[in-house]
Amino acid sequence: METSFLESQFSLAGKVAVVVGGTGELCGTMALGLAQAGAEVVLVGRNKAKAEARLAQIEAAGGKAWFQAADATLKTDLIALRNAVLERCGRVDILVNGAGVNSPTPALEISEEEFEKIMNANIKSVLFACQVFAETMIAAPGGGSIINVGSASARIGLSRVYTYSASKAAVHNLSKNLAREWAPQGVRVNILVPGFFPAEQNRKVLTPDRVDTIMSHTPMARFGKPEELIGATLLLASPVAGSFITGLELEVDGGFAAMTI
Repeated sequence: METSFLESQFSLAGKVAVVVGGTGELCGTMALGLAQAGAEVVLVGRNKAKAEARLAQIEAAGGKAWFQAADATLKTDLIALRNAVLERCGRVDILVNGAGVNSPTPALEISEEEFEKIMNANIKSVLFACQVFAETMIAAPGGGSIINVGSASARIGLSRVYTYSASKAAVHNLSKNLAREWAPQGVRVNILVPGFFPAEQNRKVLTPDRVDTIMSHTPMARFGKPEELIGATLLLASPVAGSFITGLELEVDGGFAAMTI
């Protein structure tokens, strides 16, 4: 059967994608898109029960996926995860780092414990996962693609999410440095930057007054839908369509980053 132009650009048939945070709402939807494009997807998280519904959805859509438990803040868990994927699939082509923790704690009240929890989940886990999986990608003939989920708050100061914003700014900076270092080895590193999508980690800060403020600063005047992240994910993941893209901050934000006054 002849391959269509779009398939030749975006098909991920034969590829293996590891999605850290894939049991969550946004990354789970990104995982669905990767599976629908043909990749075998590994959902990574701590709670298998949360993964079951997503695995069923992927299977119903004709995709292939399975769950692997891991604590992304522990390098030993990430090494065990990589080894499990290699044993089962023989390769890793795509890594999505999307696990995250948020908090609305006022700046003067942020405790050392909370700061460390957020930094460990949001930046330490990303660094370790990039190290562990890039090692395999560098050794593979086709290289690979790493997609780190950033945030609009990483580039423009937002109130009420101070530690989260700092951690995501670190993700952006880390990603650009890794993109530069690993480009010669065929490993692309990009940042997918969602605007405001109602998700588990930010619902606690979406008070009515904050929603009004967000809408006034978003030209499309609405929240994003999780499925609206799939197109950007496939572009960055594709070794064809995204072959010359690395170090990019790709915003999917309804125009939020373009707005001033």
